[in-house]
Formats: sequence, C-alpha cells, structure tokens
Amino acid sequence: MSETPARPVRTRVAPSPTGDPHVGTAYMSLFNLGFARQQGGQFVLRIEDTDRARFREDSEQQVFDTLHWLGLTWDEGPDIGGPFAPYRQSERLETYQPYVDRLLAEGKAYFCWCSQERLAEMREAQQKAKQPTGYDRLCHGRTREERSALPGFTETPVVRMLIPDDVELTFTDLIRGQVSAPRPDDQVILKADGFPTYHLAVVVDDHEMGITHVVRGEEWISSTPKHVLLYQWLGLEAPAFAHMPLLRNTDKSKISKRKNPAARLTWFQEQGYLPEALVNFLALLAYPPAHDAEGNEVEVFDFADFSARFDWSKVNPVGPIFDLKKLEWLNGVYIRELALDDLAGRLRPYLERDGVLPAEPTAEQLERLRAVTELIQTRMALLSEATALVAPFYAADDALEVADDARAQLKDDAGDVLDAGTKALEAVGEWKAADLEAALRAALVDGLGLKPKFAFGPLRTAVSGQRISPPLFESMEILGRESTLARLRRLRASL
Repeated sequence: MSETPARPVRTRVAPSPTGDPHVGTAYMSLFNLGFARQQGGQFVLRIEDTDRARFREDSEQQVFDTLHWLGLTWDEGPDIGGPFAPYRQSERLETYQPYVDRLLAEGKAYFCWCSQERLAEMREAQQKAKQPTGYDRLCHGRTREERSALPGFTETPVVRMLIPDDVELTFTDLIRGQVSAPRPDDQVILKADGFPTYHLAVVVDDHEMGITHVVRGEEWISSTPKHVLLYQWLGLEAPAFAHMPLLRNTDKSKISKRKNPAARLTWFQEQGYLPEALVNFLALLAYPPAHDAEGNEVEVFDFADFSARFDWSKVNPVGPIFDLKKLEWLNGVYIRELALDDLAGRLRPYLERDGVLPAEPTAEQLERLRAVTELIQTRMALLSEATALVAPFYAADDALEVADDARAQLKDDAGDVLDAGTKALEAVGEWKAADLEAALRAALVDGLGLKPKFAFGPLRTAVSGQRISPPLFESMEILGRESTLARLRRLRASL
C-alpha cells in the first residue's frame, strides 16, 4: 500500500481535445483514478484546450464517452462541474494573467517579439553549428522600440520565462526516485493569442485545483524543472510527480494515432473489445499481476483489485509493449465469462451496425440471438467477430451467400453427401440437435462410409455459407427444418 499523504489526495487527467482520444488518456486515467480511490481522494478531469490551432469541437465529448465506457469516472470536470470550475482552460484565461503579470514585474519573465521566421532561422543555425537548440534571448532586456529596430520583429509578443543559470535540474519521482532532466531554455508561457502554454497553465491549474499528485507520461520529465521553478517563483506548494512509462509499439517506437489505429480509444469500441478487458490490459502494461492464495500470478483482475493493491514502487518504469495479441486473449477470457444475456446484449450494437439485425429487433429475432450467442461464445476474441458467425441465422434462405473458400473445399462427392443428408433429415421426427446428429451420422458416416470431417463439410457450407461456423447440428436446430432443408437443396442445385 502507498503511504497516506498529509493532505487529501487529488489527482487529475488533462487531455487536449485535438482529435480521437488517445489510449494514453485511458492509461493515465486508470493510474490516477486507482491511486485516488485507494486513498479515498478525488479524481479530476480537466480539458486542456489552449492549442486552438488543433482544437476539434467533437473531441471533448469523445473523451467523456470513452472514459465513461471504460468506467473511469471522475469527481469533478467540465460536464459535471465542481468547486474549482471552470474545468476548461479556454474558460480560465483571466486566471492566468495575474500570474504572468507577477512574473513580468519580478523580472522572471520577459516579452519576446521574435517572428516565427526568425526563430526558425535561429534553430537552423544552431543545428548546423551542432549547438543546443534554444532561444538566444535577443529580446531580453530590450524595450519594444529597441527590439523593433532589429530584424525578425513581430507586433504581437509572447512571454518567456527567464531561466536562471543555477536552475535545479533534479527532482524526486514517485516511480523513478531521483531524476535528472536537461537544462531548459526560456520557455514561452503566454502565446501571442493570449492563451497560456501548457507549462504555465498546468502549474496554475494544478495549484488552484488543489492537485496533490501529478501523474503523467515520461515525455514530461524534461519539462518538470520548468514547472518546479514556476511553483517556487510563485510561492506555491509543488505536487508529487509520477512519470509513467510510455506505451510503445512492437518496434519500441512511441504509440501514436498517426501510425497505429490502436492508439485511438474509439478503435477499441469499433473492434469489439470489452471495456473491462481493456482496463485490465492497461493495468498490466505497467503493473504486476495479482497473486492467488498459492502465490501464482493472476493476470485477470478488475479495477477494484488493482486499486486496492496499488503501490507506486511496483510500477515498472520501462516502456511497455502494446501487445494486441495479449489483449485479444484477455478479451476472449472476459467474453467467455459473461452471462449469456449480457453477451447477447453487447453483441447487438455490432450486429445492428453491420446490418445483421434491425435497430428495433423483434422478440423472435432476440430469442434467436440468445440461442446463437450460446453457440458462439467460445469462438470469439472480439465482439465484432460475431457478425460473420451470426449473419447466416438471419439471412433469407435464397439469399445466403456461400463464401469462395467454403465452396472451394467441397469435394467431388459433395452432391451425393447433400442428397443423402437431405433424405435423412426429411425423415427426422423431432427437430433437435441430438436427433439430427444421429440421423446424419447413420446416413453419411455409417451409410456412405465417410469420415465425419468429410461427411459434414458440405452440410456446414450449405447451412452457414462459411468454411468455419458454429456447431452444425445446433445451428440446424435453431434454423429449423424448413430453412435447413432449403439451404441444402439450394447448394445441391448449384453444384
């Protein structure tokens, strides 16, 4: 267990609404929320929308929807309010200005009138000379009039921090211990459009919202000295820092939405992952499995268990590989453990999306779905895989498409098999799976001397149109006598 801090724990996650929510938002939310719940604290959702060039209006709602889907709920945020509202940075601009004015008045910040063109030329020259890149302080100590007489001037200045030569570059991290960061340059803290940059806004907001623990990705380690310096300059109590390892692709590169569709949180919903499986998987990426009474590792655990045993010292600082095969396995485990009605209900949105079911299914269609779900529960790793398995049960008999790979595997004797199978089924009294199996085995295995895999292949193709399908005899029972026989005769006529 983590040591209980002196003041009530308050953690936060602060995504930027610049597109589909990143899976890292859920990853950070999980660890923030897990610790906050363990400590009886509070978890805050804040929207950092100061990057107006990349802002996307629908992105904020996607953040709400995907985190709710995962069950990672917050105590305060833009949608529900709270004692420190507003929780959107764009609505807090008046909050930041006094802090900027104070830093300017104390000589800890200064105006910079350099144009983007001049800054680009400066960086290019530094790179060619193999020097560290950073602002060269051309504007520091100059008035607007003095600076306007020099090249590369723009009318709308930014405000930069004046980083002292003796800035402290080490800090204590809850996961990594003592951490050293590179020396920062004079970071912009207020942009020309009047919006603060991340570096100022995050410090001000975390202070004003009483955040005690800042849990974020390791890419922010290099920025932490700037943030600590701002806390010191402004006389504010700094929070504890925990820098989580970055999620990585199989080639060890940072997972990004440009290169990997799995970086998008909405992708997991589209593909049919269960939210509880994804939460479990995200926890395992940087935290060890649970253990049973015998000391064996248990990789399947829920959020409550994760939160109860949470300890910062157990977080693995090495960037984990985002292994989708492991997630698919875990998802399959969770699917097999679902109650039948629960699973059928979760399949409906995918079947409706793919046109297998209408938006308002009839009672008969839902009853059939329940029966089919029982057949396929052990045959899926993703909910979206149900479409191919379920669709034949709702297709019209004369419209069922036979897949090319299913037709290609039919042997020369497929016609004889279908004829014998049809004749045997026509004589069956009660249309139950066990009776259907007995009749077909007698006719095809015993009667024609075929091995079962060859005997039943043509029937499977006729009934489902697929090479791989749910159990044959149970499928026939669900379809009923009329549909089953119609499908066998239709395939036979096409040979």
